[in-house]
Amino acid sequence: MLDQGTIAAVATGAGVAGIGVIRISGPEAAEIAATVFRAGRHGRPVDLRRTESHRLLYGHVVDPATGATLDEVMLAWMAAPRTFTREDTVELSCHGGPVTLAEVLRVVLAAGARPAEPGEFTLRAFLNGRLDLTQAEAVLAVVGARTADGLRLAVDDLSGALAQRLRPAQTTLIGLLAHLDALADFPDDEVPPADIADGLRLASGALAAVLAGARSGQLYREGARVALVGRPNVGKSSLLNALLRNERAIVTPIAGTTRDVVSETADLGGVPVTLLDTAGIAPSDDPVERLGIERSRAALRSSAAAVLVLDGSVAPGPDDLAVAEALIARLDPGDGAPLPVTVALNKGDLPSAAQRAILDRLPGCAVVTVSATTGLGLPELESAIVAALGAASGDAQPSLLTTRQRAELDRAAAHLAEAEAARLVGYPLDLLAVDVRAALHAVGSVTGDAVDEAVLTEIFSRFCIGK
Repeated sequence: MLDQGTIAAVATGAGVAGIGVIRISGPEAAEIAATVFRAGRHGRPVDLRRTESHRLLYGHVVDPATGATLDEVMLAWMAAPRTFTREDTVELSCHGGPVTLAEVLRVVLAAGARPAEPGEFTLRAFLNGRLDLTQAEAVLAVVGARTADGLRLAVDDLSGALAQRLRPAQTTLIGLLAHLDALADFPDDEVPPADIADGLRLASGALAAVLAGARSGQLYREGARVALVGRPNVGKSSLLNALLRNERAIVTPIAGTTRDVVSETADLGGVPVTLLDTAGIAPSDDPVERLGIERSRAALRSSAAAVLVLDGSVAPGPDDLAVAEALIARLDPGDGAPLPVTVALNKGDLPSAAQRAILDRLPGCAVVTVSATTGLGLPELESAIVAALGAASGDAQPSLLTTRQRAELDRAAAHLAEAEAARLVGYPLDLLAVDVRAALHAVGSVTGDAVDEAVLTEIFSRFCIGK
């Protein structure tokens, strides 16, 4: 495990900013800070141990070796345990230039601190009981949130929501394992009866409730790519601009204006969606247009969903049907996940034309009448795209599970299924206990109750330095 010395790092992002923060945490934080800090305008030394905790002090950082003043700062002194790491902590709010921060950090390290490893402040918060492991991993989700809804879910987990949702399964498994172990260890004693089948059912149901929201949670965390496809001049670029509320793509009455894939991220119903405006798919002798069409097909292959844009003011032609055929093949590929398709009947402010030749061939796909010009139907289209991606997962609460957390909970659910199968065929209770114990360990590796150093190293290595 990491040593318990005093660590320091720049806790704010790279680049030029108004303020940058140097964070110091550990048993010698007060003494190290006092070595480089002089309070007030006259530069008097301070004894932070005699200073009231959670106070701000005005002063300057100096280089003890030369006496040179490096920066004018505000010092925040926070005594343990009422800190993020539950250790003595000092934060120096400096001017946010990279050279300034580098110089201040240099003298702090020279005074006795060591550079913090990536995620080490959060790791210490976990090791010192300030956070459980679900909360520690939620810190990364908060920092990386891409939409307001994603941030809300991450903050809920930072407050312990995921651990709270896992607690019924964990409590049930502990009681069930204690009962099975008692039956195995004391076969001649009167062990109070317990309903093993009901315990397995309750634990499995609690895990299933968390896992049910994992798909939508992944969308809020990672986002998805959605391709806008169709023949030339149906209004794909106009629709992209309308969804972005910004003139991102060039729009002209000339067919084939878009010759390359234009991508931009939008917040659709709280989900960060990368919209891909593709070149119109239609036969062409122009080598540049053919290259653009091939890139459009590649974008479609890499997308999680597609929006088929049709000109609602005219009847569909052969090129519309050709694009629809490509999507029909992806609706039921047979060898992979189907591609969800939403149909956008653009130019809905104009007189409509018969589109049944295409719509009848796309059963089950949502059809939304829109106008990129007037904004007609845009909220309904956004909702349809989000639903097609799977973010609207019924009554399941979205779960911002990391890949590691989901793998562990899948493993726990599999062990419970094996335990139930063993119970049904009458296997000895000690064999059931093996699977129940394995399921409990898997859940514990998510909450932090059963986790080894290698797992912690893997988790916190993904954090930035200073967090």
